[in-house]
Amino acid sequence: MVSQVNRSARRRRVHARIRKRLRGTAARPRLAVFRSLRHIYAQVIDDDAQHTLATASTVGADFSDYGGNVAAATKVGEMIAERSREAGIEQLVFDRGGHNFKGRVRAVAEAVQRAGLLPPTRERRAGDEPAAAGQGGKSGKGRKAK
Repeated sequence: MVSQVNRSARRRRVHARIRKRLRGTAARPRLAVFRSLRHIYAQVIDDDAQHTLATASTVGADFSDYGGNVAAATKVGEMIAERSREAGIEQLVFDRGGHNFKGRVRAVAEAVQRAGLLPPTRERRAGDEPAAAGQGGKSGKGRKAK
């Protein structure tokens, strides 16, 4: 019988693997994102000094809407970008926290990216438009028939 690993244990394992390569410094702090079912949290962390420089989340008095959707995550991204600018931060390193880079996590990243604190993602580096459906990838749809 195959043993099952719960989702949170898997996410923690993936996050530990990501954190081996990712480190926030004073010049370029780490933007750590955590999402729960109801809320999303973002912190800007200087790992060298072990100090949190800025925070934003859907919990608290400055946020009144429901926090478990993409619109709320976009607002959190805009809030953390504004607070980072106020703290004098020019660039960030994105830490997705072991979560897949889609949905709410991606919404936070794109909001911070629009503020100019993160470099563009891979698909936006190639051009302004995301890759067209059916082009590239491993689906085999774009291959020539033999």
